Amino acid sequence: MNTNNIEQIIAAANKSDGGKLRIIQELVPGKQITLAHIIANPDTELHKKLGLDPRIDYSHSAIGVLTVSPAETAIIAADISMKASGIELGFVDRFSGTLVITGSISDVEAAFRAVTEYAQEKLGFNVCPITRT
Repeated sequence: MNTNNIEQIIAAANKSDGGKLRIIQELVPGKQITLAHIIANPDTELHKKLGLDPRIDYSHSAIGVLTVSPAETAIIAADISMKASGIELGFVDRFSGTLVITGSISDVEAAFRAVTEYAQEKLGFNVCPITRT
């Protein structure tokens, strides 16, 4: 979907529903990690926009973004991540299955390796490769 389509949808929602945009999220059954991405050395503006703790020094750090289904697995992924390395939790959403972590590049990578290995070997999940930018 391109930006023009999104703007048209928002404009239509504003006209038809008193300015309220309703979003429905639909999850499909299955056990999978659909995204495990590491953003190495992100711009500091990204940390601010994500609402990450401003007291933490994010220089030479990474942001890790993980999405899982079923969504509650994000809680398990957060626990494994914290036990596997010195990461900081940025965000855990048990309803959407999203986990955002921060830390050194090696810590974020170690956390995601631990999560993907556990999910695949112990929980029988389909796991995507860990990607990095």
